[in-house]
Amino acid sequence: MPPIKNFDSISKSLLSLLQSAQEGQTQLPDFQRSWVWNDEQICNLLVSISLSYPIGAVMLLETGNSHVQFKPRPIEGVILNNPTEPDRLILDGQQRITSLFQVLLLENSVKTRDSRGKEIHRWYYIDIAKALDPNIDREEAIVSVPEDKITRNFHKEVVADYSTPEKEYEHEVFPLAKIFDYSEWMTKYNEYWDYKKEKIQLFNKFTQDIIKQFEQYQVPVILLYKETPREAVCQVFEKVNTGGVSLTVFELLTATYAADNFELRNDWNKRDQKLKQHSVLNSVENTDFLQAVTLVATLENENRSVSCKRKDILKLTLKEYQKWADVVTQGFEQAAKFLHKQKIFSDRDLPYQTQLTSLATIFAALGDRANSAGASEKLANWYWCGVFGELYGSAIETRLAKDLPQVQGWINGQGSEPDTIRDANFAPSRLLSLYTRRSAAYKGLSALLLRDGGCDFFTSYPIDTLMSFDEAIDIHHIFPRHWCHNNGIKSEYDCVINKTPLSAKTNKMIGGNAPSLYLSKIESNAKISETQMDDILRSHVINPATLRADDFETFFQARKNALLDRIEKAIGKPILREAAEEA
Repeated sequence: MPPIKNFDSISKSLLSLLQSAQEGQTQLPDFQRSWVWNDEQICNLLVSISLSYPIGAVMLLETGNSHVQFKPRPIEGVILNNPTEPDRLILDGQQRITSLFQVLLLENSVKTRDSRGKEIHRWYYIDIAKALDPNIDREEAIVSVPEDKITRNFHKEVVADYSTPEKEYEHEVFPLAKIFDYSEWMTKYNEYWDYKKEKIQLFNKFTQDIIKQFEQYQVPVILLYKETPREAVCQVFEKVNTGGVSLTVFELLTATYAADNFELRNDWNKRDQKLKQHSVLNSVENTDFLQAVTLVATLENENRSVSCKRKDILKLTLKEYQKWADVVTQGFEQAAKFLHKQKIFSDRDLPYQTQLTSLATIFAALGDRANSAGASEKLANWYWCGVFGELYGSAIETRLAKDLPQVQGWINGQGSEPDTIRDANFAPSRLLSLYTRRSAAYKGLSALLLRDGGCDFFTSYPIDTLMSFDEAIDIHHIFPRHWCHNNGIKSEYDCVINKTPLSAKTNKMIGGNAPSLYLSKIESNAKISETQMDDILRSHVINPATLRADDFETFFQARKNALLDRIEKAIGKPILREAAEEA
């Protein structure tokens, strides 16, 4: 059996390609963004064609594809009196085709941008004498002029005026808008010069050397047949479309659903506004949302395995999206409430954005059952195993697909512990390498300290209370960096073991002082006893005696073990400590 061929390579004349766009036979899929090429890019393109240099292949997709049904739209500048169903859609080459259509066929000034991005309107000419002079670079022959066809210098003085046909003839600049219909312009040019032999010869040579280059120019075309699968269209587009928009699954589904008069982008914008009422959901992307909808939809479809890979999202029907979108939106909102209970308040503090997607689908699938105390406890166990096992960093589609059915079954009493719980492992030495909030485990430890009642050294308010009132809270050193430097403490002072969430005001009081000194200062300013101060320190799993003695080594080892105890409690399983590791 011969292999299935999804495409063909052909050549089309530049004129026929532009005319098919003008007549609506070739259009754009609606996911393509607007035309964006600037004046310099247009000039370079015209130079290439005038020299018969290659400008790259154009990729078209046959319409009538049962796998891919996009809402089409004409290229910019084309006005169709009646809606026209195209024969082909442009996947790659929009910028080139639109630029050439606007310059060569539109017969209006071209709306483009200058090098600074400012919108301008330009006409394009080719200087006849310069184009025919082999000693002059072709770039110098392509002339771009303002909308009124008058070029002025910095002092507003007229440098060149092509505002009437007679002035075009006088300066011998040919309007590129006439390139495919030049006979009338040529006739009047000859009349203007009173049919001088040298002028007739000049234009004849221009016709042969330049105009014919445009007339005979062939554009290589890759034509994807209508049988091409949707995921193949998406993948091919991303590989070749280096100059346009990256085609996400959201863009592709937007165009697909638009064929059924459903505006996916408008629908998502409304949901996005709703989700952003919770700061922890601020970074949820439209692709995250589609991934979650696909997971829930495949869970409920007996004929499909649970999955959220690209090809599965592309198979998400409009009917499935409309059925589950509201449920998933509620799932994200429930996830925000759950994370608030875990003392994770903003997207900045979120250990893993990807695990949030998984959490939202679990809430969506479980509904009210997820809100019981028993279910909440199990969810917390699963969640912290994902965080401290650092299991959601990359290649997570397979884990997301496992999470949903496994956690749902486990909470419903119909299955064993999920793989995420079984796979979770935390090495004690990992604490020594947690320096910044870029790490999920670093953020997780900060949240645990808040969840378990960490209070501010000066105000004694729970840190999460201060955060609720927009107090400036960050992770600060317990033994100050300056003190550590002066006392020969190595770089271990900068890891999470020597850090804890505190207010900016408290951190200012700490300064670079020894702990024994800043504790006395805080007690004096806050009007609290040593006993009260010690209780606050214990809320951060800090041994008070080690701070009052400025004993970094004893403090460091004690707090390391205390943090490991907290992690053990969160993940619900023992951590292999150093002695066992060495053995």
